[in-house]
Amino acid sequence: MTQHPPILYSFRRCPYAMRARMALWTAGIKVILREVKLADKPPALFEASEKGTVPVLVSFDSPVLEESIDIMRWALAQNDPEGWLAGDDAELIERNDGPFKHHLDRYKYPSRYADEADGTDHRAEGLVILSDLDARLSGQAQLCGETRSLADIALFPFIRQFANTDRAWFDAQPLPHLQSWLESHLASDLFKSVMPKYVPWKAGDQPTIFGP
Repeated sequence: MTQHPPILYSFRRCPYAMRARMALWTAGIKVILREVKLADKPPALFEASEKGTVPVLVSFDSPVLEESIDIMRWALAQNDPEGWLAGDDAELIERNDGPFKHHLDRYKYPSRYADEADGTDHRAEGLVILSDLDARLSGQAQLCGETRSLADIALFPFIRQFANTDRAWFDAQPLPHLQSWLESHLASDLFKSVMPKYVPWKAGDQPTIFGP
C-alpha cells in the first residue's frame, strides 16, 4: 500500500510553524499541509496531539512530533543539503525559546498579562539578547558561520516578530549586523516559499501538498 506524505498541522504566522516549514522545505520533504484556524482548531489536531498547538507532524515511520525543533531535526536527519545541523547550537536555541520568547510575548501582548503595563521593560530585556546576537554577527554573516544553519532559522521567525511589533523603534536601535541579517532572511527565497496563504483545513477537504 502506498503511504501518503507526512501530515503537518501548521499556522502560517506562528513562528514555531514557520521554522518547521523552512526545515521541511530545505530537506526536500513534501507534506500534506493542514492549515489550522487557531480560533476553531479541528478535532483531528487534538487526536494527533493532546496539547493542540502547532506545529504537529504525523508520519508513518516515526512518532508524532509535537515540537517545532524536533520537526526541524527530524527533517534534516532525512536530508541536510545545506549542512544546517552543523549549526544546531543548543544554547542559542534555548535562550531564544526560553528567555527571549518570555520577553517577546510580554512586549507584544502586554494586555494578556495582568502584571504588565505596556511591555517596555520586556522590550528592553529582549534588546539585551538581540545586542548579544548583533555582536556575534559582527564577524560572520550568520549565527554559526558564513552560511545559514539550523540556529539561524530557529531564531529568525521570533526576531521577525519582535521587530514587527514596533518596526520604527527596532530600525532605530544600534543593531546593524542583526538588522542586515534579518533583512537577508526576510528576502530569501526560502522564506517566501513557505509563506503562501492557505484556507484553513476541514475534514473532508482535498489534501494540500506543501514542499519543493
